Amino acid sequence: MISTLRSKRRFYGSVGVADDDGQFAVLLDERPARTPAGARLVLPTQALAAAVADEWASQDGDIRPLLMPLTRLAVTAIDRVSTNRAQVVAHVVAYGGTDVVCYRAEGPDELAAAQAEGWQPLLDWAAEALEARLKVTRGIVPVAQPEAALAALHCAVDALDVHHLTALADVVPAVGSLIIGLALLRNRLDADAAFELAHIDEMYQIARWGEDPITRDRHRRLRDDIRAAARFAHLSDMVTAG
Repeated sequence: MISTLRSKRRFYGSVGVADDDGQFAVLLDERPARTPAGARLVLPTQALAAAVADEWASQDGDIRPLLMPLTRLAVTAIDRVSTNRAQVVAHVVAYGGTDVVCYRAEGPDELAAAQAEGWQPLLDWAAEALEARLKVTRGIVPVAQPEAALAALHCAVDALDVHHLTALADVVPAVGSLIIGLALLRNRLDADAAFELAHIDEMYQIARWGEDPITRDRHRRLRDDIRAAARFAHLSDMVTAG
């Protein structure tokens, strides 16, 4: 879901934040920064705008988009999610139909027990807080989820503003779970717990056989992405005194 920022030489001197009709614009040389699609880079809270501005200010020489995760999420919210909201909601909700927390291992018993311990509280929470009662199965054969549960999940996702929806749309594919993503956004989980719960199977295998460098690097990137999305959502909530 991330919009692409092009690498280029730093072309500005100063970076700032200014009030913009109740929102907050990021300024480069006292002019509004713009997204790749040409929209102004405007954020819903001063805290988020300041964090995005810090990313721009930290660029030295070449602009390195990989070191600007909040900016990339902000650009995605403005250029993609806001203009394709219905499609984004549908894409995210579809994960609820095959949510990883509903699929328990047939064995070994130790792994199945770890999954139940980690995932069942999330399913209980979803049933109570979201009114989404999902079915659990063993193995990989798909289980049809109740239409009422999927409708409840759709309502929960569709109620999000564009910035929280952007964060959720970034997290859910990374963890393979809409339930984990919603729990993260609602502060039931932190980013590291979301990663661990989404990768119980892999963590079990690593504990037994060790972790190869390729997997270690992939996990590091996933953790960083989840942390960035969680921070983006959190900063979108914050209101600072003027």
